[in-house]
Amino acid sequence: MTDRPVAAALAAFRESGSPWLALPFFRDGAADRVAQTIDGRIAAGAQVLPAPGDIFRALRETPLPSVKAVILGQDPYPTPGDANGLAFSYVGTAHLPASLKVILAEAGSAREAGGDLTPWARQGVLLLNSALTVEAGKAGAHLRSGWAALTDEAVAAVAARDEPAVFLLWGAQARARAGLIDPARHAIIESGHPSPLNRARDFPGSDPFGRANAWLAERGLAPIEWRLG
Repeated sequence: MTDRPVAAALAAFRESGSPWLALPFFRDGAADRVAQTIDGRIAAGAQVLPAPGDIFRALRETPLPSVKAVILGQDPYPTPGDANGLAFSYVGTAHLPASLKVILAEAGSAREAGGDLTPWARQGVLLLNSALTVEAGKAGAHLRSGWAALTDEAVAAVAARDEPAVFLLWGAQARARAGLIDPARHAIIESGHPSPLNRARDFPGSDPFGRANAWLAERGLAPIEWRLG
């Protein structure tokens, strides 16, 4: 295995020819600087998650031309084996994370359906975290490592297209990016964070998925099947 796994993952993503590679993040050296920083943490003994092959998975699964909806998360789950590179998506073997339980309940998903959100990504839902990596047992460890520039540029790139998209912004960090989006061309559906720690409890009952599909249907676009299972 390479001693620079994040740099190797970045190189593999570049070889894919993804439309996302047109973002300045990948062209002006920012991606390389982030990879160098994270690889430095690995060299220092940190266990970085998710697996290198999943770091850019959100962009791989949902190419820019395919985006119909955007959901922003914070960073991957910090327990080894839980994250697969998609915001809020869970592939671990323990109980579902609390926030994801709330999300799936709002989407009408069956409890036994699991928490892997790959079906959403493959329907055009960009599930992008503000940081694409985290350290085991240290939630938020890489939020200031330079990944946020990628998230900002990805949101702006979707918003700059002629094709309409729905932006589901949950919680203060996601809602802070509303200014990057033209509400005359795109839908912005805001609510509180789905975490049970959100004292306002203003996510349950907000019907973001039904509202998103109604907006897409008004524009002649196929709805997203949000239910899992």
